[in-house]
Amino acid sequence: MKQDYWNEADEHVVKKTGKKISEWMRILDAFQASKKKSNDVVTHLHHEYGVQGYRAMALTKFYLKNKANNK
Repeated sequence: MKQDYWNEADEHVVKKTGKKISEWMRILDAFQASKKKSNDVVTHLHHEYGVQGYRAMALTKFYLKNKANNK
């Protein structure tokens, strides 16, 4: 995951994924992504929200990293 990607303004994230990071975090919380395998989360983002591979993987890693740091 490219570190600078998550240092971008929300407008850039919206342009690349269709939603703000905070929206993705709520979606992944509702999906209970922290209790699922990463591949299942990536697949969910792709199939349900049309997020392409790299972006879905980056969102998943970012989400899981934040969850681990906030415990």
